[in-house]
Amino acid sequence: MRGLLLLNLGTPDAPTTAAVRRYLRQFLSDPRVLDINPVARALLLNLIILPFRSPKSAHAYRTIWDPARGSPLLYHTQDLARQVQARLGETWRIELGMRYGKPSIAHALARLVDAGCRDISVLPLFPQYASSSTGTAYQEVMAQASTMWNVPPLTLIPAFYDHPDFLAAFADVGAAPLASFRPDHVLFSFHGLPERHIIKSDPGRNHCLAMDSCCDAIGEANRDCYRAQSFATARGIAERLALTPDRYSISFQSRLGRTPWIKPYTDARLDELAASGCKRLLVFCPAFVADCLETLEEIALRAREQFIARGGEELQLVPSLNSAPAWVDAVVNIGTNRGPGASR
Repeated sequence: MRGLLLLNLGTPDAPTTAAVRRYLRQFLSDPRVLDINPVARALLLNLIILPFRSPKSAHAYRTIWDPARGSPLLYHTQDLARQVQARLGETWRIELGMRYGKPSIAHALARLVDAGCRDISVLPLFPQYASSSTGTAYQEVMAQASTMWNVPPLTLIPAFYDHPDFLAAFADVGAAPLASFRPDHVLFSFHGLPERHIIKSDPGRNHCLAMDSCCDAIGEANRDCYRAQSFATARGIAERLALTPDRYSISFQSRLGRTPWIKPYTDARLDELAASGCKRLLVFCPAFVADCLETLEEIALRAREQFIARGGEELQLVPSLNSAPAWVDAVVNIGTNRGPGASR
Protein backbone atom coordinates (compact mmCIF):
# COMPACT_ATOMS: atom_id res chain seq x y z
CA MET A 1 0.00 0.00 0.00
CA ARG A 2 1.15 3.54 -0.79
CA GLY A 3 0.48 6.57 1.34
CA LEU A 4 -0.45 10.15 0.46
CA LEU A 5 -0.07 12.73 3.21
CA LEU A 6 -2.03 15.91 2.55
CA LEU A 7 -0.82 18.90 4.55
CA ASN A 8 -2.45 22.20 5.38
CA LEU A 9 -1.55 25.04 7.71
CA GLY A 10 -4.00 24.42 10.54
CA THR A 11 -6.76 26.04 12.52
CA PRO A 12 -7.74 26.69 16.14
CA ASP A 13 -9.83 24.03 17.84
CA ALA A 14 -12.56 26.54 18.62
CA PRO A 15 -13.38 30.21 17.93
CA THR A 16 -12.43 31.23 21.45
CA THR A 17 -9.68 33.52 22.66
CA ALA A 18 -7.97 30.69 24.55
CA ALA A 19 -7.98 28.32 21.57
CA VAL A 20 -6.83 31.00 19.15
CA ARG A 21 -4.08 32.02 21.56
CA ARG A 22 -2.78 28.41 21.66
CA TYR A 23 -2.86 28.22 17.87
CA LEU A 24 -1.12 31.56 17.34
CA ARG A 25 1.55 30.68 19.88
CA GLN A 26 2.45 27.50 17.99
CA PHE A 27 2.20 29.18 14.59
CA LEU A 28 4.18 32.33 15.36
CA SER A 29 6.82 30.55 17.42
CA ASP A 30 8.00 28.91 14.21
CA PRO A 31 11.26 30.62 13.12
CA ARG A 32 10.32 30.07 9.48
CA VAL A 33 7.20 32.17 10.03
CA LEU A 34 8.49 34.89 12.33
CA ASP A 35 12.12 34.89 11.23
CA ILE A 36 13.62 37.34 13.69
CA ASN A 37 15.96 37.10 16.69
CA PRO A 38 14.55 34.49 19.12
CA VAL A 39 14.49 36.93 22.04
CA ALA A 40 12.75 39.57 19.94
CA ARG A 41 10.30 36.95 18.68
CA ALA A 42 9.41 35.88 22.22
CA LEU A 43 8.92 39.48 23.36
CA LEU A 44 6.83 40.39 20.32
CA LEU A 45 4.72 37.27 20.64
CA ASN A 46 4.05 37.41 24.37
CA LEU A 47 3.80 41.14 24.93
CA ILE A 48 2.02 42.32 21.78
CA ILE A 49 0.67 39.68 19.40
CA LEU A 50 -0.92 37.16 21.77
CA PRO A 51 -2.57 39.66 24.17
CA PHE A 52 -4.00 41.89 21.45
CA ARG A 53 -4.45 39.70 18.37
CA SER A 54 -5.98 36.63 20.01
CA PRO A 55 -9.32 38.26 20.97
CA LYS A 56 -9.61 39.97 17.56
CA SER A 57 -8.85 36.76 15.68
CA ALA A 58 -11.29 34.79 17.84
CA HIS A 59 -14.03 37.28 16.93
CA ALA A 60 -13.14 36.90 13.24
CA TYR A 61 -13.26 33.10 13.48
CA ARG A 62 -16.73 33.27 15.05
CA THR A 63 -18.06 35.01 11.93
CA ILE A 64 -17.15 32.00 9.73
CA TRP A 65 -17.38 29.06 12.17
CA ASP A 66 -19.92 26.44 11.17
CA PRO A 67 -22.07 25.38 14.17
CA ALA A 68 -22.13 21.76 13.04
CA ARG A 69 -18.79 21.24 11.31
CA GLY A 70 -16.47 23.82 12.88
CA SER A 71 -13.57 25.40 11.03
CA PRO A 72 -14.09 25.69 7.24
CA LEU A 73 -10.40 25.07 6.57
CA LEU A 74 -10.57 21.77 8.45
CA TYR A 75 -13.82 20.37 7.11
CA HIS A 76 -13.16 21.38 3.52
CA THR A 77 -9.76 19.65 3.67
CA GLN A 78 -11.29 16.60 5.34
CA ASP A 79 -13.87 16.42 2.55
CA LEU A 80 -11.08 16.61 -0.01
CA ALA A 81 -9.12 13.82 1.67
CA ARG A 82 -12.19 11.56 1.75
CA GLN A 83 -12.94 12.11 -1.93
CA VAL A 84 -9.32 11.55 -2.95
CA GLN A 85 -9.37 8.32 -0.92
CA ALA A 86 -12.55 7.20 -2.67
CA ARG A 87 -11.01 7.97 -6.05
CA LEU A 88 -7.73 6.10 -5.40
CA GLY A 89 -9.20 3.06 -3.68
CA GLU A 90 -7.58 0.47 -1.44
CA THR A 91 -4.10 0.59 -2.96
CA TRP A 92 -3.60 4.03 -1.40
CA ARG A 93 -4.08 5.36 2.13
CA ILE A 94 -4.81 9.09 2.45
CA GLU A 95 -4.21 11.03 5.66
CA LEU A 96 -4.51 14.71 6.53
CA GLY A 97 -2.02 16.53 8.75
CA MET A 98 -1.93 20.14 9.92
CA ARG A 99 1.34 21.93 10.47
CA TYR A 100 -0.17 23.64 13.51
CA GLY A 101 -3.05 22.25 15.52
CA LYS A 102 -4.94 19.01 14.93
CA PRO A 103 -4.70 16.52 13.34
CA SER A 104 -0.96 16.84 13.71
CA ILE A 105 1.60 15.77 11.14
CA ALA A 106 3.03 13.31 13.67
CA HIS A 107 -0.39 11.68 14.10
CA ALA A 108 -1.06 11.50 10.36
CA LEU A 109 2.37 10.09 9.59
CA ALA A 110 2.02 7.44 12.30
CA ARG A 111 -1.36 6.37 10.90
CA LEU A 112 0.16 5.88 7.45
CA VAL A 113 3.04 3.81 8.83
CA ASP A 114 0.72 1.76 11.05
CA ALA A 115 -1.48 1.06 8.01
CA GLY A 116 1.50 -0.56 6.33
CA CYS A 117 2.37 2.12 3.80
CA ARG A 118 5.79 1.29 2.38
CA ASP A 119 6.39 4.66 0.77
CA ILE A 120 4.68 7.98 1.42
CA SER A 121 4.12 10.94 -0.89
CA VAL A 122 3.85 14.29 0.88
CA LEU A 123 1.67 16.96 -0.72
CA PRO A 124 1.55 20.36 1.03
CA LEU A 125 -1.65 22.06 -0.13
CA PHE A 126 0.12 25.36 -0.74
CA PRO A 127 0.19 26.11 -4.49
CA GLN A 128 3.06 28.61 -4.28
CA TYR A 129 6.25 27.79 -2.38
CA ALA A 130 7.13 29.77 0.74
CA SER A 131 9.51 28.80 3.50
CA SER A 132 6.82 29.80 6.00
CA SER A 133 4.30 27.31 4.56
CA THR A 134 5.71 24.58 2.30
CA GLY A 135 9.17 24.80 3.81
CA THR A 136 8.07 24.42 7.40
CA ALA A 137 5.67 21.60 6.44
CA TYR A 138 8.50 19.68 4.76
CA GLN A 139 10.72 20.27 7.79
CA GLU A 140 8.13 18.95 10.23
CA VAL A 141 7.44 15.84 8.17
CA MET A 142 11.15 15.00 8.01
CA ALA A 143 11.61 15.75 11.70
CA GLN A 144 8.77 13.41 12.68
CA ALA A 145 9.88 10.67 10.27
CA SER A 146 13.41 10.85 11.68
CA THR A 147 12.16 9.81 15.13
CA MET A 148 10.95 6.45 13.79
CA TRP A 149 13.18 3.40 14.00
CA ASN A 150 12.15 2.35 10.51
CA VAL A 151 12.20 5.64 8.65
CA PRO A 152 9.64 5.48 5.82
CA PRO A 153 10.67 6.52 2.29
CA LEU A 154 9.25 9.98 1.60
CA THR A 155 8.56 11.76 -1.68
CA LEU A 156 8.18 15.50 -1.22
CA ILE A 157 5.91 16.91 -3.92
CA PRO A 158 6.93 20.41 -5.05
CA ALA A 159 4.74 23.50 -5.32
CA PHE A 160 2.10 23.18 -8.03
CA TYR A 161 1.52 26.87 -8.82
CA ASP A 162 1.65 26.25 -12.58
CA HIS A 163 0.31 22.70 -12.75
CA PRO A 164 -2.28 22.57 -15.56
CA ASP A 165 -4.82 20.68 -13.44
CA PHE A 166 -4.59 23.16 -10.56
CA LEU A 167 -5.02 26.11 -12.91
CA ALA A 168 -7.88 24.40 -14.71
CA ALA A 169 -9.63 23.66 -11.39
CA PHE A 170 -9.52 27.31 -10.32
CA ALA A 171 -10.70 28.42 -13.76
CA ASP A 172 -13.52 25.88 -13.48
CA VAL A 173 -14.81 27.20 -10.15
CA GLY A 174 -14.42 30.79 -11.35
CA ALA A 175 -16.12 30.47 -14.71
CA ALA A 176 -19.71 30.56 -13.43
CA PRO A 177 -19.24 33.56 -11.07
CA LEU A 178 -17.39 35.40 -13.84
CA ALA A 179 -20.26 34.84 -16.26
CA SER A 180 -23.11 35.60 -13.85
CA PHE A 181 -21.59 38.47 -11.86
CA ARG A 182 -20.13 40.25 -14.91
CA PRO A 183 -17.50 42.21 -12.97
CA ASP A 184 -15.86 45.44 -14.06
CA HIS A 185 -12.55 44.01 -12.86
CA VAL A 186 -11.07 40.78 -11.50
CA LEU A 187 -8.59 40.84 -8.62
CA PHE A 188 -6.28 37.93 -7.79
CA SER A 189 -5.49 38.39 -4.09
CA PHE A 190 -2.73 36.19 -2.65
CA HIS A 191 -1.53 35.88 0.94
CA GLY A 192 1.28 38.32 1.62
CA LEU A 193 4.78 37.77 2.95
CA PRO A 194 7.43 40.10 4.35
CA GLU A 195 9.74 41.37 1.62
CA ARG A 196 12.72 39.86 3.47
CA HIS A 197 11.26 36.36 2.86
CA ILE A 198 11.26 37.02 -0.87
CA ILE A 199 14.80 38.39 -0.89
CA LYS A 200 16.04 35.38 1.09
CA SER A 201 14.56 33.04 -1.54
CA ASP A 202 16.81 34.59 -4.23
CA PRO A 203 20.13 32.65 -4.32
CA GLY A 204 22.08 35.61 -5.69
CA ARG A 205 20.18 38.32 -3.78
CA ASN A 206 20.18 40.41 -6.95
CA HIS A 207 16.91 39.65 -8.74
CA CYS A 208 13.87 39.43 -6.47
CA LEU A 209 12.33 42.87 -5.79
CA ALA A 210 15.34 44.49 -7.49
CA MET A 211 13.31 45.62 -10.51
CA ASP A 212 9.68 46.15 -11.47
CA SER A 213 9.79 43.25 -13.93
CA CYS A 214 11.28 40.69 -11.52
CA CYS A 215 8.11 38.54 -11.50
CA ASP A 216 7.28 38.70 -15.21
CA ALA A 217 8.69 35.21 -15.77
CA ILE A 218 10.10 32.30 -13.75
CA GLY A 219 13.83 31.70 -14.13
CA GLU A 220 16.77 30.35 -12.18
CA ALA A 221 17.00 33.41 -9.90
CA ASN A 222 13.34 33.35 -8.82
CA ARG A 223 12.43 29.68 -9.18
CA ASP A 224 11.54 29.54 -5.46
CA CYS A 225 10.06 33.05 -5.23
CA TYR A 226 6.56 33.08 -3.80
CA ARG A 227 5.69 36.40 -5.44
CA ALA A 228 6.84 35.27 -8.89
CA GLN A 229 4.95 32.00 -8.54
CA SER A 230 1.82 33.95 -7.50
CA PHE A 231 2.05 36.09 -10.62
CA ALA A 232 2.46 32.93 -12.71
CA THR A 233 -0.64 31.40 -11.12
CA ALA A 234 -2.71 34.50 -11.84
CA ARG A 235 -1.54 34.58 -15.45
CA GLY A 236 -2.39 30.90 -15.88
CA ILE A 237 -5.93 31.24 -14.50
CA ALA A 238 -6.54 34.47 -16.42
CA GLU A 239 -5.46 32.82 -19.66
CA ARG A 240 -7.90 29.95 -19.13
CA LEU A 241 -10.72 32.42 -18.47
CA ALA A 242 -9.80 34.58 -21.49
CA LEU A 243 -9.09 37.58 -19.25
CA THR A 244 -6.94 40.16 -21.00
CA PRO A 245 -4.31 41.96 -18.87
CA ASP A 246 -6.43 45.13 -18.63
CA ARG A 247 -9.27 43.18 -16.99
CA TYR A 248 -7.40 41.85 -13.97
CA SER A 249 -4.73 42.76 -11.43
CA ILE A 250 -2.76 41.05 -8.64
CA SER A 251 -2.38 41.99 -4.98
CA PHE A 252 -1.30 40.59 -1.60
CA GLN A 253 -3.35 40.52 1.60
CA SER A 254 -2.98 39.75 5.32
CA ARG A 255 0.08 41.85 6.09
CA LEU A 256 1.09 42.11 9.73
CA GLY A 257 3.35 44.56 11.54
CA ARG A 258 5.33 47.53 10.32
CA THR A 259 8.00 45.88 8.17
CA PRO A 260 7.55 46.05 4.37
CA TRP A 261 5.46 43.26 2.85
CA ILE A 262 5.20 42.38 -0.81
CA LYS A 263 3.15 44.75 -2.92
CA PRO A 264 0.67 45.71 -4.23
CA TYR A 265 -1.36 45.53 -1.00
CA THR A 266 -4.92 44.26 -1.41
CA ASP A 267 -6.47 46.92 0.83
CA ALA A 268 -4.73 49.68 -1.12
CA ARG A 269 -5.76 48.12 -4.42
CA LEU A 270 -9.40 48.06 -3.31
CA ASP A 271 -9.30 51.81 -2.72
CA GLU A 272 -7.63 52.40 -6.09
CA LEU A 273 -10.19 50.33 -7.96
CA ALA A 274 -13.14 52.04 -6.28
CA ALA A 275 -11.63 55.47 -6.98
CA SER A 276 -11.15 54.53 -10.64
CA GLY A 277 -14.87 53.87 -11.06
CA CYS A 278 -14.90 50.09 -10.66
CA LYS A 279 -18.32 49.14 -9.29
CA ARG A 280 -18.38 45.34 -9.48
CA LEU A 281 -15.26 43.47 -8.36
CA LEU A 282 -14.70 39.71 -8.51
CA VAL A 283 -11.92 38.34 -6.27
CA PHE A 284 -10.00 35.08 -6.60
CA CYS A 285 -7.72 33.92 -3.75
CA PRO A 286 -5.51 31.31 -5.46
CA ALA A 287 -3.04 30.95 -2.58
CA PHE A 288 -5.76 29.06 -0.67
CA VAL A 289 -7.19 25.75 -1.87
CA ALA A 290 -9.74 25.65 0.97
CA ASP A 291 -11.92 28.51 2.16
CA CYS A 292 -10.71 29.82 5.48
CA LEU A 293 -10.40 32.95 7.61
CA GLU A 294 -8.41 34.76 4.93
CA THR A 295 -11.04 34.19 2.24
CA LEU A 296 -14.37 34.10 4.07
CA GLU A 297 -13.71 36.82 6.65
CA GLU A 298 -10.89 38.95 5.28
CA ILE A 299 -12.15 39.14 1.68
CA ALA A 300 -15.85 38.21 1.59
CA LEU A 301 -16.68 40.32 4.66
CA ARG A 302 -14.05 42.97 5.46
CA ALA A 303 -12.77 43.64 1.94
CA ARG A 304 -16.34 43.83 0.66
CA GLU A 305 -17.25 46.38 3.34
CA GLN A 306 -14.17 48.43 2.49
CA PHE A 307 -14.82 48.38 -1.25
CA ILE A 308 -18.45 49.46 -0.86
CA ALA A 309 -17.51 52.16 1.63
CA ARG A 310 -15.08 53.61 -0.93
CA GLY A 311 -17.73 53.82 -3.64
CA GLY A 312 -17.93 50.34 -5.11
CA GLU A 313 -21.27 48.61 -5.45
CA GLU A 314 -20.44 44.94 -4.93
CA LEU A 315 -17.51 42.64 -4.29
CA GLN A 316 -17.92 38.89 -4.80
CA LEU A 317 -15.50 36.19 -3.68
CA VAL A 318 -14.92 33.23 -5.96
CA PRO A 319 -15.20 30.13 -3.74
CA SER A 320 -11.95 28.28 -3.22
CA LEU A 321 -11.34 24.81 -4.63
CA ASN A 322 -12.45 23.05 -1.43
CA SER A 323 -13.53 19.59 -2.66
CA ALA A 324 -14.74 20.54 -6.14
CA PRO A 325 -14.57 17.57 -8.55
CA ALA A 326 -11.92 19.19 -10.75
CA TRP A 327 -9.74 19.79 -7.69
CA VAL A 328 -10.15 16.20 -6.50
CA ASP A 329 -8.96 15.12 -9.95
CA ALA A 330 -6.02 17.51 -9.71
CA VAL A 331 -4.95 16.26 -6.28
CA VAL A 332 -5.10 12.67 -7.50
CA ASN A 333 -2.86 13.53 -10.45
CA ILE A 334 -0.45 15.76 -8.54
CA GLY A 335 -0.26 13.48 -5.49
CA THR A 336 0.35 10.30 -7.46
CA ASN A 337 2.58 11.87 -10.13
CA ARG A 338 0.17 11.11 -12.92
CA GLY A 339 0.18 13.28 -16.01
CA PRO A 340 -2.10 16.33 -16.25
CA GLY A 341 -5.68 15.32 -16.95
CA ALA A 342 -5.00 11.64 -16.31
CA SER A 343 -7.89 11.11 -13.89
CA ARG A 344 -10.49 12.72 -16.14
